[in-house]
Amino acid sequence: MNFEFFIARRIIASKDYKSSISAPIIKIAITAIAIGVIMMLISIATGIGLQKKIREKVSAFNGDIIITNFDTNFSNDSQNPISKDQPFYPKFKNIDGIKHVQVTASKGGVIRTETDFEGVVVKGVGDDYDWEYFKDYLVEGKLPDFRGELNEDVLISEYLANRLHLKLGDKITTFFLNDEVSKTPRSRGFEILGIYNSGFQQFDEQYIIADIRHIQKLNKWDENQIGAFEVFVNDFDDIVAIGNEVYNETGSTLDTQTIRDKYASIFEWLDLFDFNILAIIGIMILVAGINMVTALLVLILERTQMIGILKAMGSSDSSVRKIFLFNAMYLIGVGLFWGNLIGIGLLLLQKYGKVFPLNPNTYYVSEAPVYLSWDYILVMNLGTFVLCLVMLLVAAILITKISPVKAIRFD
Repeated sequence: MNFEFFIARRIIASKDYKSSISAPIIKIAITAIAIGVIMMLISIATGIGLQKKIREKVSAFNGDIIITNFDTNFSNDSQNPISKDQPFYPKFKNIDGIKHVQVTASKGGVIRTETDFEGVVVKGVGDDYDWEYFKDYLVEGKLPDFRGELNEDVLISEYLANRLHLKLGDKITTFFLNDEVSKTPRSRGFEILGIYNSGFQQFDEQYIIADIRHIQKLNKWDENQIGAFEVFVNDFDDIVAIGNEVYNETGSTLDTQTIRDKYASIFEWLDLFDFNILAIIGIMILVAGINMVTALLVLILERTQMIGILKAMGSSDSSVRKIFLFNAMYLIGVGLFWGNLIGIGLLLLQKYGKVFPLNPNTYYVSEAPVYLSWDYILVMNLGTFVLCLVMLLVAAILITKISPVKAIRFD
């Protein structure tokens, strides 16, 4: 093997090789591998990043699994209350993979200012609410604290604040319909404690976050009556299986729905990213492999006399084949190195510099999100290297067809 490696290095280092007709083809092959790696890195990192970011935003406003009453109410209003005294609250003891359970209640209303008005959904949350996601979305002020006495603090979106010309500390009046019998609206005064921006306009244009006790009073519920339970899972990939277990664990009067079912169109669109990523990876590896095969074939034809001499000296076909495969492996390595260097550099630039914005109305995010993990980077590089090498093994069969006598006379 040392002999073959020595010959391969001599081929790479030789001035004749670098100035030969195969030199530009070799450079094209290396460039093709580098570009392919860059495209694969970007497609995987941004595709998975977009999926994760949108999932997080949908979960932030709904939980991963929603438990409600069995009814035909498809609005955002929590009309038929659920008792908070459930065997699965505050924790599912018989189901693994559940991270958190919290109570909520929602009620539609209208915010009225001196010059504007806007329809909103007031989402009431309690002292068990997980503010993890909203910590990242907060752009001004601070998060409300509903663990003590009832207060008027609310969290409003930057979208609504701009439309209604509101700022931190402003008092807002929100009107609600009392019930189906009495159409007389009731009002509640709130004070803006924080402003958030999730980048998901479908939610930002609707939700303000308030104390659940306001919703309970408006609906004339007692303190143990709530609108829904929101369940968060540890691994989103297990959401369907856990959703089925939660459904079986809850009572017959309760319904469960995963956010994959509630927002089916969004998640069907996200699932298409998996196909797109695989298609890009397949095309890039195929293009890189074809370029490497072409380069190897040109290199073999250009070194036909050398192959004939080596065979005449007693080298076997496998030994000669190894010389060119070692050379090709080196060239693949060079392409992978530059591809990873440029690709990861661009992804880090986007991750921390956010230089490529997106339209939130179309993509639900304001900039292209990036997910970087050494796991998929290593797998992608190893897979590219192995698949290109397999394709080269097929091309290297040509060496066995070369006759030493004819090769030495080859001009």
